[in-house]
Amino acid sequence: MRLLIVHHTASPATHELFDAVRRGAREVPEVEVASRAALQATATDVFAADGILLGTPANIGYMSGALKHFFDGVYYPCLEETRRLPYGLYVHGNSDTTGAVAAVESIASGLGWTPVARPVVVLGPPSKPDLDACWELGGTLAATIAP
Repeated sequence: MRLLIVHHTASPATHELFDAVRRGAREVPEVEVASRAALQATATDVFAADGILLGTPANIGYMSGALKHFFDGVYYPCLEETRRLPYGLYVHGNSDTTGAVAAVESIASGLGWTPVARPVVVLGPPSKPDLDACWELGGTLAATIAP
């Protein structure tokens, strides 16, 4: 089983969240964890995944342009092929993440992907509870797809 993490780690804070998600996912030994930067991830990567974790900063009230670019490239190729794909989301912002979360959830819903947990939303510098929540998100998604 393969878990794909598609991320945009534009800041030290988003990198901390990415590391925590990846560590949590790697706690499930039956699951291979692959990660791709959002600007490099392709539909082929999604087709090879049994679950997907998405990570983005909230930029001007929206997901990053990099994650939007990912969705633009995979939406139609993956539309029928990846229905019911389990997914999770983490978002970092300095003030408001509402638009970013809503946009990702809307696109994932359009793709027919299934959320396995509530999005992890972090405002400001990540705290230990924030990092723990990301670790748990990674572990939960990996456990969901484990054989």
